[in-house]
Amino acid sequence: MSIKNILIANRGEIAVRIIETCRQLNIKTIAVYADADQHAKHVTMADEAVHLGSTELADSYLNIDKIIAAAKKSGADAVHPGYGFLSERANFAEALSQAGLIFIGAPASALRLMGSKSAAKQTMLQAGVPCVPGYQDDDQSEATLQDAADKVGYPILIKAVAGGGGKGMKIVHNKEQFINQLNSAKREAMNAFGDDHVILEKYITQPKHIEVQVFADSKGNVVHLFERDCSTQRRYQKVIEEAPAAGLSDATRTDILNAAIQATQAIDYVGAGTIEFIMDGDDSFYFMEMNTRLQVEHRVSELITGVDLVAWQIKVAQGEKVPLKQTQIHAKGHAIQVRLYAEDPQNNYLPSTGLLELVKLKKEINTLVDSGVRTSDSVTIHYDPMIAKLVVWAKDRNLCIKTMQRILNESAIFGVKTNVAFLSKLLATKSFKRHQIFTNTLDNGDLDLSHNLIPEVVAICAHHLLSKESESGVWGNNNGWRIQGVQALQLQFLYQGENVMHEITKEGSSYLVDGQYHYTPQASDLCHQHRHHIQVIHNDQRYELTLPDHEAQTFKSNADAIYAPMPGKIIEVKVKQGDQVKTGQTLAVMEAMKMELELKVERDATIKSVAYQVADQVKADEMLIELESE
Repeated sequence: MSIKNILIANRGEIAVRIIETCRQLNIKTIAVYADADQHAKHVTMADEAVHLGSTELADSYLNIDKIIAAAKKSGADAVHPGYGFLSERANFAEALSQAGLIFIGAPASALRLMGSKSAAKQTMLQAGVPCVPGYQDDDQSEATLQDAADKVGYPILIKAVAGGGGKGMKIVHNKEQFINQLNSAKREAMNAFGDDHVILEKYITQPKHIEVQVFADSKGNVVHLFERDCSTQRRYQKVIEEAPAAGLSDATRTDILNAAIQATQAIDYVGAGTIEFIMDGDDSFYFMEMNTRLQVEHRVSELITGVDLVAWQIKVAQGEKVPLKQTQIHAKGHAIQVRLYAEDPQNNYLPSTGLLELVKLKKEINTLVDSGVRTSDSVTIHYDPMIAKLVVWAKDRNLCIKTMQRILNESAIFGVKTNVAFLSKLLATKSFKRHQIFTNTLDNGDLDLSHNLIPEVVAICAHHLLSKESESGVWGNNNGWRIQGVQALQLQFLYQGENVMHEITKEGSSYLVDGQYHYTPQASDLCHQHRHHIQVIHNDQRYELTLPDHEAQTFKSNADAIYAPMPGKIIEVKVKQGDQVKTGQTLAVMEAMKMELELKVERDATIKSVAYQVADQVKADEMLIELESE
């Protein structure tokens, strides 16, 4: 059967990426949307769009009946689930089949088998694929799990059986932590997946995350499209991905690719999939899990092989063979992808919501920009705060890193906090350049990604504002700029939460900063400005400055109270009125944007009052717990 119409059961940059391939294949696309996405980019790009319901996921993107009804109403032949949401739900694949619709994804049997981490691990052990030592049996009692953890040894990893994206995953460093972390993992798993079963795995202290892109058809053909290194992670969420993996010996690469093929064949798989391995310091590797869908990072595999994996998915769903044999698939050059999020690296990476006042993402030859948002769109609390995936190909890894840094430097986003500066700093580290980033590097604080403001940046900022004088008028108003002479002034702004002031004197084409430092701005220096926010790029480092009286809204900070950092739900309250608490103690836990946030006290104190209880919904900046005054 030739597929002519595809309904995309997803949203954002995921749906946009699928629409792009469908356009090239002259296939009609049908988007679906919830209330919050009525004017979203994927809705406007599709040939047709069907409203599902409210912003609640259960009423929209996770509602199987509504999606099937939308597919039938629009005359779709097939449904592409994208990645996330229903993409790995066996009951969704079965329901589509019963409705006479083609599911552009893996067979329900494979989804069900690989959807259980315990069953997947048992299957791989039987197939001779190396697996991490651990526990994957059905008995979920605290006593049994504690005993199993003690036998495997610490540190140990707790993983939700139905998990993904780091949800329901905890590292336990000693026996005393185990029960608390177990309960937290189970709670996260139940909230995210409706299943609180977990498995245990020996935790490898310097792990590399190496995964292999595989593809199979219904004729029994299985191929790989080489491996990716996804070790650059924070809280188990991938931050940077690249292909091929740097530093692998030829022998190890051959072994891991063969193991991925072996694992795929063991479950009679069909479609795009990823076999994920964890690798330790001696190049031993172990099966972690199989993602039975297209991966967020599939773009780097596409760029090194020249293959469109979505096009392949459609062909195989139509009953065709995998388009290429293994001997015809070759890896060329290097590709890197960064995930650009609306989040605040200066505030524990909390998601940042609000209006995207300006989105300027650099795109050129050998680059891809996958984005579901545009200028004037909003980042809301309802969905993942990803703004875009930026992907670069170059002939070698070093050039690829340099090109990605330039792409980031020439991009600018205003209106929400982002991780653009964080990504730029990370790419510039010796550890990344020497491929010595492990999956726990960022969480362990092993890299110093901070940088102090330097005179060059102040001079560049002053130069930029001088060149904008006629159109911005910043010199004449009372916003902290005070003229002391024709070309002399005090530059005042906010940087990393601190008020900063410098004396600037212009001498010809150079600037004197605080009477001591001469600097002439270079052509390689960049400035992005939107209203009273300025981003300065110097030596591949990004500095974000805010002119006074126009600071972005910040969360309340008060040593006499604990405030909600963002909208969410209270899932645990650990204290009551009159309790004595110590600095750093967790007082409450809230859930927001798919994350558990621990709210800690900043000083020794006595609890004066507790304003909320478990299951309460709270707004940003609401006071949750009041402390007795010092």
